[in-house]
Amino acid sequence: MDLTLKIWRQASAKAKGKFESYPISNISADCSFLEMIDILNEKLVRDNIDPVAFDHDCREGICGMCSLYVNGRPHGPDDDITTCQLHMRKFKNGDTITIEPWRAGPFPVIKDLIVDRNAFDKILQDGGFISANTGSAPDANAILIPNREAEQSMDAAACIGCGACVAACKNSSAMLFVSAKISHLALLPQGKAEAAIRAKAMVAKMDELGFGGCTNTGACEAECPKDISISNIARLNREFLCAVILE
Repeated sequence: MDLTLKIWRQASAKAKGKFESYPISNISADCSFLEMIDILNEKLVRDNIDPVAFDHDCREGICGMCSLYVNGRPHGPDDDITTCQLHMRKFKNGDTITIEPWRAGPFPVIKDLIVDRNAFDKILQDGGFISANTGSAPDANAILIPNREAEQSMDAAACIGCGACVAACKNSSAMLFVSAKISHLALLPQGKAEAAIRAKAMVAKMDELGFGGCTNTGACEAECPKDISISNIARLNREFLCAVILE
């Protein structure tokens, strides 16, 4: 298929960015979206043009680095996928595809399509862990956990921190990400000891970094590649309120 790619180009964090259009031909419908950008970059290098900078690593939907806005949707026009899992069969011959970086204040653009998502790491550093030395892994039945709580914890732990929830939210809220990290520990016995400290610290860091508030539109859940439920946000609010009341 023949396509026109309308890509955000920005030389550096302080430079003024703009869209540049690039025609590209003979793209297979079975090609992945990132492979298509690779093909474009090979062409740009041959033409002595600076290739498009974009983030990627595993290309298996695990790492969450391939954070792109494609035609107005985080990760592109498909459900429950990261950008690396998006294939060109989702587009039609002759389409113009608009590709942008995440648009959120706490995720500043580094270059072209790469944004600095270090803000998520800072939130995790302020409480997204268990500090007790738990030793080696115990036997599976050594700590009895109800199946419902175990499954909910595993579902929350599936969050890969890609930032699609922030990009989809009109307020650039990180509540879905933070609630997933809070939930997967709050639901397990190992996370109970530091639950209050964790909730207050992570929420405070989230606010400090400039993420917006949650208004429950559900856009984050709709665009999350791992189907993280907004029910986790209710759990986060409960954990935070309990921590404040018991302070």
